[in-house]
Amino acid sequence: MLVKDACEGSTVQRDRGILATATWHEYRRVNDFLKGTNLYLIGMMGAGKTTVGQRLAAELDYRFFDTDAVIEQVTGLPIRELFAQLGEAEFRKLESQVLAELSPYMRLTIATGGGIILKRENWSHLRHGIVVWLDVPVEHLQVRLQADDTRPLLQGTDLTVKLQTLLEERQALYAQADVRICYQAEETLEQLTMRTIEEIKQALKAV
Repeated sequence: MLVKDACEGSTVQRDRGILATATWHEYRRVNDFLKGTNLYLIGMMGAGKTTVGQRLAAELDYRFFDTDAVIEQVTGLPIRELFAQLGEAEFRKLESQVLAELSPYMRLTIATGGGIILKRENWSHLRHGIVVWLDVPVEHLQVRLQADDTRPLLQGTDLTVKLQTLLEERQALYAQADVRICYQAEETLEQLTMRTIEEIKQALKAV
């Protein structure tokens, strides 16, 4: 699989000892360096965008939003039911509206739906911030999602085949992210968060 091979060949530093000893002052410098720029987490369902996003927000003293959660709060309906009642096209319109309303603010970490990258108009908002792709191989997504019955796109289908198909359809769009965080086995949430912050720092320095 192309995505998996690319990640396994990543040059991301695997010495977690340095990152694990990063201090709060280091995070503070990163925060200052961001100058309030929003972070947008993209990637497949099950990639951990909400979990990582919440941790990043806490470390950077940012506010956290999940576009799916905002939609559910506003409509009073779970995503699965919204899909059933409105269809995917109408759901995507709601998703775009939420993104458009969040993007003018600053100091936000926003976990997006897996398909938010499909609409060109959404990129006009994503590009105002730093886009971070959490890239997790299909086999690991399958393990995380096998007992999850809340995902509309996974209902009544072969899980592995559907995930692989979705990833192949979206891979080129995900790859437009400013920062790509490849899955690393046995990495803790804390280590992943610190590695993500470090990669964001490096991306900003390269601009």
